Amino acid sequence: MVRDKLVGIAKPTIAEVLAEFLDDQRPRLSPKTFAQYRGVVELLQHCINRDAYQSLSKAQRKLFERYFNAQGEAHREFCQIFGPERILPEVLGFLSWFMIRKVIAGKDMLRAAGTVTKKLAAWLAEKGYVEPEEAREAKAEGAAAGRDLPKAQELAHWLHRFAETQPRGEEDDEVEDHFMVTRVEPGRLWLEPVLERATVGPIEVPEHISRRCKVGWSISGVVGKVSGRWRLLEAWNV
Repeated sequence: MVRDKLVGIAKPTIAEVLAEFLDDQRPRLSPKTFAQYRGVVELLQHCINRDAYQSLSKAQRKLFERYFNAQGEAHREFCQIFGPERILPEVLGFLSWFMIRKVIAGKDMLRAAGTVTKKLAAWLAEKGYVEPEEAREAKAEGAAAGRDLPKAQELAHWLHRFAETQPRGEEDDEVEDHFMVTRVEPGRLWLEPVLERATVGPIEVPEHISRRCKVGWSISGVVGKVSGRWRLLEAWNV
């Protein structure tokens, strides 16, 4: 299929703009750092291809399905259809959900995810692909992620180890969910399940764990009542 016959496809596309970003960064980065940038951009593009279609309007979804469902060389992914204005709206989900729950990454990669998205946001604004205000918000999200993602991974490690030591009661008393941390005291946590408005707690934990917890963070796992007290029974990620 000839490029100029791809009706409705953005010029440039997300994929083209991300490639341009990497080309611009390569000369100023060491090979090791550039490899991190490329890895983060590839993950971001995968995240956008996977999830961004959910925010499309009816007309946009029709365009997306036309090319996504096409066979052979006519097939296009989300990032090969839509333009760069759709990159930054996906950054928060990429940092707070995708990198935590879908990627097995070490602290260096998690820290790099924040750094690269922050740099990408500034670059998109410099190139005129997005508005400065939108870039500022994404840069703030990237900066926060660079600080918090490695800490969240460390907390998840300690929660998992702690949960393995906890006795279990009746399965009827267990709740499996994503829990928002609503209150933290030395040695105690209060959680709120996403699927129901009910505070769970206090849950007793070692103080080195409560020190690492922040109100507003979420923990996915299982809690349950054992001998009348709430316990953290499984912890998967933060």
